[in-house]
Amino acid sequence: MKIDSNKFGLATLLVFAVFWVICSAFVAAMPMPMMQMSGHMVHADFGQMAWQLNWGGFFYGLIAWSVIAGVAAWAIASVYNWLLD
Repeated sequence: MKIDSNKFGLATLLVFAVFWVICSAFVAAMPMPMMQMSGHMVHADFGQMAWQLNWGGFFYGLIAWSVIAGVAAWAIASVYNWLLD
């Protein structure tokens, strides 16, 4: 079964954008617990670091990471479809 690469890429972009907004809200509401959790996720001690959260960074990250995720999903679906042929 082939995957519609464009729809899969767009769906991934949209879902990733929603996750970015949710994650940013958690960082704004609970900066230190989120910093600790981020450190645990990459096996690092981020205790002396601080978030640099502002509107410009929020929108830049939202657009950049969503587009990267969408393009990656499109590429994966395209290669998957190519392998089926």
